[in-house]
Amino acid sequence: MEELALHILDLVENALSAGARRISITIIEDVNKDRLTIEIKDDGCGMDAATLQQVLDPFYTTRTTRKVGLGLSLFQATVAQCEGEVTVESRPGKGTRVAAVMKLSHLDLPPLGDMGATIAAALSRDEEVELNYHHRRDSKELKFSSAWMQLHLGEIPLNCGPVLDWVQRYINKGLAELYTQTNKG
Repeated sequence: MEELALHILDLVENALSAGARRISITIIEDVNKDRLTIEIKDDGCGMDAATLQQVLDPFYTTRTTRKVGLGLSLFQATVAQCEGEVTVESRPGKGTRVAAVMKLSHLDLPPLGDMGATIAAALSRDEEVELNYHHRRDSKELKFSSAWMQLHLGEIPLNCGPVLDWVQRYINKGLAELYTQTNKG
């Protein structure tokens, strides 16, 4: 995949397929430590120990439509090429946590990509899911909560076009501000 946002969307899709009602996406860019951390947590059905041992194998999938499940193994390969590693923790009935830590300045690190579109796509698939996105770059941060939005929107569904457009713009504008250097002087 050409951007990290597509890997994240794949992991969110996995969580939704596992029946998750709450999904948390956290991205931490620590420039001083040269470290990028991506974490996706969900409260889906979780996995037993046997499934957890196979989950990074590209030839393992729970789907019946095809015999390979490349998403998580492709993410692992991307992280490994950036001098990082992926950990997956899960328990049946408790959900799953996928975390990746890699070198932020690595030459092979794909761009973050369109996180606004990723969050909007997840909301368009299931308006009932509580989706939280937290992105920190050094001391700057962006937070998004679908529960907060729903509280303020009232009966307007989160998955209607104008709301999804706003979500995408809000997140992408917030990310642009994270990457803007503040000149003091």
